Amino acid sequence: MQTEIPAGYMKGPDGTLVPEAKVKPQHKLEDEMVRRYASLAENLNATLAQFKKEAMDEAGAFLDLLAQEYESTRGGRKGNVSFRSYDGTVEMQIAVSESLSFGPELQNAKALVDACIERWAAGASDNIRVLVEHAFQVNKAGRIDTHRVLSLRRLAIEDAEWKRAMDAIGDALRVHDSTTYVRFYRRNPETGRRDAIPLDLAKV
Repeated sequence: MQTEIPAGYMKGPDGTLVPEAKVKPQHKLEDEMVRRYASLAENLNATLAQFKKEAMDEAGAFLDLLAQEYESTRGGRKGNVSFRSYDGTVEMQIAVSESLSFGPELQNAKALVDACIERWAAGASDNIRVLVEHAFQVNKAGRIDTHRVLSLRRLAIEDAEWKRAMDAIGDALRVHDSTTYVRFYRRNPETGRRDAIPLDLAKV
């Protein structure tokens, strides 16, 4: 619960009340500037949130309309889709990014992969051996890199034990959360390049 600050006082970092007369003018100006722009930032944040919701709602309604037109059911919520203006110069893109990790089944997958490597020992490609060892190494954050492990599933290896290992990797995969992005692009008439319309303060 925030306590009301009495008139003529300002609250210091440690929560103590300081008479305004004791606060340096530059500190008062800094306080006023930060509070004013933080309030504006919160308003912009709310506006962007509403903008994103409206854009996604309308995109969803358009996809539902297409589903009715072709008498089909719309795909699940996950997935990426792009919409373009008739002349192709403006694009609206909805992209879904998922945060992935692995469960305990990954240990079984690693054991099966190791068994394959041992069984293939004499004839196994050194490249595959290095790729497998690299896939199961931890990254700088001390975690297994999901993309490296999943890359093993793209190897065309016809071996029953290897396929069981790949199935174990699939069973181990966990989706923690997903983030949906709405991005906009416009073709530069001079370069012909598709340029992003920035909605990030760092890129404006």
